[in-house]
Amino acid sequence: MTREEESILIAQVQNGERASFEKLVLDNQTKVYNLALRMVGSEQDAYDMSQEAFIKAYNSIALFRGDSRFSVWLYRLTTNVCLDFLRSEGRRAHGSLTYISEEEDEKELEIPDDRFSPETLMEKKDLREAINKGLMSLPKDYRAILLLREIDGLSYEEIAEALSLEEGTVKSRIFRARKRLCTILTEDGNFSQGLSSKKAKGV
Repeated sequence: MTREEESILIAQVQNGERASFEKLVLDNQTKVYNLALRMVGSEQDAYDMSQEAFIKAYNSIALFRGDSRFSVWLYRLTTNVCLDFLRSEGRRAHGSLTYISEEEDEKELEIPDDRFSPETLMEKKDLREAINKGLMSLPKDYRAILLLREIDGLSYEEIAEALSLEEGTVKSRIFRARKRLCTILTEDGNFSQGLSSKKAKGV
């Protein structure tokens, strides 16, 4: 859906046409659900969080001004709903992380694809599980910001919009979150000390 088509539907919803909101839900439900699932871990909880996020979106759509994409606005609502849920329940999510990429002089973690020998595939599986475990041990706010950047591919500007943060704050938090994750992986023996500031291939 183009931004123009999205804007038309939003205007229709703001004018009371509920059917148009259903189209917005259909266009965004997979992204919202996947984000919720990575945050809270449970499929049922992710479904509930998705529903709550869309309900909040519908009830507050009159406040949407179109300064950002509707999907980015939904990311903000979904992230906040999930963080509130995790804080209230005191739970640790068991999401999934395909890869964590780093920029400039930071460590980069790469998960090899499936076209390898059984031994390499096992190593890849172990590394993915280690990264996932490390991610889940991060504070919830760090986890959320890494997911938006590394999995959902949002820009710094979009993350700032989604989380109501300054862009500089987003960059510094992502840096700290990546550094903490790398420290966790190094301490767990998944990376050597010599790789702490270099690119690691995950093999």
